[in-house]
Amino acid sequence: MRRLSIIDLAGSDQPIFSEDRRHAIVFNGEIYNYRALRDELRALGHRFATQGDTEVILAAWRQWGDAAWERLDGMFAAAIWDGETRRLTLARDQLGIKPLYYSWQGGRLAFGSELKALLVVPGLRFDPDPRAVHDYFSFGHVRAPRSIYRQVAVLPPGHVLRLDPGGEPRLEAFWRARYERAPARADDDWVEAFRATWLEAVRAQMLAADVDVGAFLSGGVDSSAVVAAMARQSERPIKTFTIGFAERAYDESPYAEAVARHLGCVHRTHRIDPQQAWAVLPAIQRAYDEPFADPSAVPTWYLSEVAASEVKVVLSGDGGDELFFGYKRHLTERRIARLPAAVRHGMRGFAALPPLPWEAGNRTLQRWQKTARSAALSSGVARFFAKTQITAPELRRRLFAGTLLDGQDGADAIEALARDHYPDPAAISPDGLEQFAMADLQLNLPAAMLTKVDRASMAHSLEVRVPMLAQSVVALALRMPADVKLRAGVGKYPVRAAVAPWLPPGLLDRRKQGFQMPVGEWFRGDLDGYARELWRDSGVSASGLLNPAAVEACFAEHRAGRRDHGRLLYALSLFCLWWSSRPAA
Repeated sequence: MRRLSIIDLAGSDQPIFSEDRRHAIVFNGEIYNYRALRDELRALGHRFATQGDTEVILAAWRQWGDAAWERLDGMFAAAIWDGETRRLTLARDQLGIKPLYYSWQGGRLAFGSELKALLVVPGLRFDPDPRAVHDYFSFGHVRAPRSIYRQVAVLPPGHVLRLDPGGEPRLEAFWRARYERAPARADDDWVEAFRATWLEAVRAQMLAADVDVGAFLSGGVDSSAVVAAMARQSERPIKTFTIGFAERAYDESPYAEAVARHLGCVHRTHRIDPQQAWAVLPAIQRAYDEPFADPSAVPTWYLSEVAASEVKVVLSGDGGDELFFGYKRHLTERRIARLPAAVRHGMRGFAALPPLPWEAGNRTLQRWQKTARSAALSSGVARFFAKTQITAPELRRRLFAGTLLDGQDGADAIEALARDHYPDPAAISPDGLEQFAMADLQLNLPAAMLTKVDRASMAHSLEVRVPMLAQSVVALALRMPADVKLRAGVGKYPVRAAVAPWLPPGLLDRRKQGFQMPVGEWFRGDLDGYARELWRDSGVSASGLLNPAAVEACFAEHRAGRRDHGRLLYALSLFCLWWSSRPAA
């Protein structure tokens, strides 16, 4: 595992050993409450040779065993070796901010915070996993516990893995997100609780560093909340960074610049165009190790590059949408969940009709049909899987060839997929919205949002911290009623209300835009030829996974404006880059 030196720059070399040399630890991440834990452990008789957090983790584990992991407020992937019992313990933070891969082959365990660390281990085999490829083209990424390789797994968030001599790896959860029913309180009380908790969480993550700390700033609710809280607690102007586009519909930089001016930040905006986006894709693919189809990885890459030229640590607003119901899909789910059962049942007939043609005149009917299909599903969890698809099942059936379809029975059956992950959705909550949001928090957040930021930032030796996922903020969010978070058709109400006095008037009233690229437009223009060439030269067309005629038809349909295949073509391009660079079996 590799780690940036942020705390105790002189004493952060790893591995670190216990005083008696029995235990050794390697660790990737940061622990923000390590000073308080160190004081507690000193009172219990532990001695420390460094000023860093790594030694504190090891001492905490020696004192409290696996109960120590839940006490760590931060982000971590860690491995502890017991030289006496020859037991290995791996652990990953509660929400999966930091990655941890492992492979168990022939009685040997290989592990690392990057897939590429495993790929160079001699004697191991790595074959593409057809189900993971299916999931990739369905959701745009591969979700834990799978990786793109059949022989490699991802340690799920909030889990430990133990390996004893002569045994096999055993997984156990040390923490699970659960909704808690708090006593009734006024909305204003929830807002004040968030404001106080938020200020302290941001302060803790600013202070836990011996280097300058900046911030990603998009001008949206969460990043603006981060910078506003930083500015209120810093004696120096905050350095902030954003990405802009020529296409105004996707460009949030004017809002970011307005926030930066209001808060007195030292701000930089970096603009990117289609040529820059395409040029960086090979580097992105190398950094991510497996195909990753979120186009916002490109602006995140450039954002990290720009920020890393000035600071070593930034704070970002990731996690706020999942915890406080900020996505448009959460509002849709709330409306669906409140429909009478008889109405939802009656929508099944419309949902069962063949998909409507894509022509412009059918767009509204198409949206209604998608809503009807979601409403016909049995739970919020099932609707989460349906809503987070980047391609429709009908399109995948056109694209996938026999090799990829073999053994995929049920992979497109949303209800079966939901039951596989959550056998009893009602055990999460009787509220469909809370079911939906829990799946967002546990599945989409680590595999999509946090993966995107971690890989892009670490490739530039930049550490990104996420105060929305501080223990105190998460605990508050899990106690907060859904109707407080989503109020009057607007998500993240307590966040908005808490930080509104600190921000320019009207900034928080605008519609959520999201950190995206105009891939649909670009693949009808400059990127079309590049993508076709990549498809034809990568070897994927001869792999037996995809139907070449169907892929060529998608290129033609998109170029002519008959369909919007922008997300598919981006996913295909990243898959081709991965395929051509993967290790030989």
